[in-house]
Amino acid sequence: MTTPTAPPYGTPETPRISVRGEAHLDVDPDIAHIGITITTRNTDRTTALQDLTRRNNQALELLRSYGNTIEKLETGTFTVIPQFADKGRSDRVRSYHGSIHLTATLSDFTTLGELATRLADLENTRIDGPWWALRPDSPAHRTARTQAVQEAVQRAREYAEALGAHLVALTELADDTTDHYPSAGAAAGMTRTAGYGGPDPTPALDLEPQRQTVSAQVNARFTMTRPQL
Repeated sequence: MTTPTAPPYGTPETPRISVRGEAHLDVDPDIAHIGITITTRNTDRTTALQDLTRRNNQALELLRSYGNTIEKLETGTFTVIPQFADKGRSDRVRSYHGSIHLTATLSDFTTLGELATRLADLENTRIDGPWWALRPDSPAHRTARTQAVQEAVQRAREYAEALGAHLVALTELADDTTDHYPSAGAAAGMTRTAGYGGPDPTPALDLEPQRQTVSAQVNARFTMTRPQL
């Protein structure tokens, strides 16, 4: 003998209630990314490559001198492009433009401003960032999900109580994605600076971490006792 399954919809004896739970948290970032673009230009290809290699090594040496402060260091795009004297008219190369892009990830923000200005002070070096972020396994994501579920239960309970009833069982809980994004004012939190070397030391920037907004949403369905109408 099989047990009858409950219908996917409510009945007068066992009404169903559907609610949405949401949570939004503002938390401090875990990491910061900065982009470093090193460029060179010379009429001689070999000299351009040598200059680019030298400048890249200088930047890497500076970044590595910060030890564990640099959580991740990656080399991205590397290009050497010939610039022709007359486009479409001649194969004579006027100069060679080279560039290489690095990305550094930091978890210690106390030295971020100092590092950014020291990098920007290197020859033909451009700095972009910082871009603040949370790690994928940040506890903030779990906290947001938990609060979203609690909010859904509380909302459903209030609806049931308003009808003189109470919740009986949870029949469905659906995760409506969890996401995080920078808080308002993202443009103000972005530092873009370019350095071309110079005789005087550059003072360290005072960079304030930009708080991140973590959001979670769930859809939940409950059954409840018969309302007292």
